[in-house]
Order: sequence, then C-alpha cells, then structure tokens
Amino acid sequence: MVEKTLARQIKPCDPPRWLEWLFMNFFSEMNTEIARFNMVEQQIRTWQVLDKNVLSLLSQLERQWFVPSAYHGLAYSDTEIPLGHGEHMLPPRVDARLLQDLGLQPHEQVLEIGTGSGYLTALLAQSCAHVTSLECHGELLAQAQKNLQHADIRNVRLLQSQGVPSQLPHASFDAVVLGGSVARVPDELLKLLKPAGRLLAVVGEEPMMQTTLVQRQADGTGHSRVLWDVVTPRLHGFAESAVFQF
Repeated sequence: MVEKTLARQIKPCDPPRWLEWLFMNFFSEMNTEIARFNMVEQQIRTWQVLDKNVLSLLSQLERQWFVPSAYHGLAYSDTEIPLGHGEHMLPPRVDARLLQDLGLQPHEQVLEIGTGSGYLTALLAQSCAHVTSLECHGELLAQAQKNLQHADIRNVRLLQSQGVPSQLPHASFDAVVLGGSVARVPDELLKLLKPAGRLLAVVGEEPMMQTTLVQRQADGTGHSRVLWDVVTPRLHGFAESAVFQF
C-alpha cells in the first residue's frame, strides 16, 4: 500500500525550459546545415559552379540571415525570394555562377549595382578587397546594412543610387556586377572600369536573356562575350529598349 501511494505521488517532471531550447536550437542548426549542404551539392554544383573558393563561401555563409523572416523556410531553395519594392533575391545558383564568372582576386575593387538583401554583396566582399554597392530603395539599403553587420562583413560601402551612378570616379573599379537584368549595358558603366576591367550583367528581354561579360579595351570600348542564359528581374532605373510600332 505504501509503494502504491508513493507511486501516485511521484510524477514525471517536465524538462526544464533551457533544455527544451537547447534541443530546439540544436535541431534547427542541424536542419540549416543540411539545407545549405543540399543547396551546394544539388543546385550549385549541378549548375557548373565548380570553383572551390566559391563553393566554400556558399557552404559557410548563412543565407537565412539575408532572407526576410516571412521566407526563412525558403532560404536555401532554388527560387527567387521577394524583398519588397518589386525586388527579389536571385536563386543561389545564379549568385554562385555570377561570383564564379567574375573571377575576383583578393586585391580588387568591385562595384555592385542592386544591393537587394546584401547576400551577393557579402559573397563579393569575401572574395575581394572592397565592395561599393548601390541600391535605389532606402528601406532595402538599411536592411542590407543590418544583414551585413550580422554577418560581420565590413569591407563594404553602401550608397543609395538609382540607375547609372554619376557620383563615382571613372576607372576606379576592377569589376562591376549588376544584380538584375538590363535591356543593354550603358556605355557610362564601362567608364567606371579600370583598363582591362570587366563587367558582368544579365542582358536582354524576356524570355531570352543572356549573362554577358564585357571587358574594357585600351580605347575605352567594351568587348562582349555571352556566357549563359538566364532570366532575372529588372534593375530599376535603367533604360528599356525602344518598342517599335508598325
């Protein structure tokens, strides 16, 4: 009778809240690691991104830090993610391919047009000496600044600007990359490149756009080479092609 009474009095206790948090945090981090690994192996490698440095950066940078909270579940998915103001994060495979094809060196100065969330900005910054990044929407620029600070990225200068920048000195960048598509590459952008500098942009009209590498020549003109096909959202502030009416 005494044993039965004691048994009724002894109840299993709930685990302490700190232990619940520890388990939840552990499994959350583990799921994130698995998602990032799958992103690299299933999306990025299969898209002809094989550069070891690029793969290493994509494997380490926490992409969810740059994704709006409402879309955290899609942080490592092969899809565009809305940022507001009509802007989107590019799929990870596109960011990776752009980074690979730029072929950045540790001493180089880079201009990015279209900061967005700051994710590509962070990848660029970890591949070169310094990044100047332009974004036309102040709200997105402020959020990108917070995202970059969270990721401890410090070699970046963010500026609010739309379209072709007029405030930057000529021949000051080794590379320029556009974070969205344009109908054509403005000649004014080539003037920002150092001699033999290169510009990478997605050029064209839907449904046919092409990632194009433009190398600045000694006479200031650009030599263009098409690399691969992709469709990305438009960059704001750049001129569209003329529409012919018959």
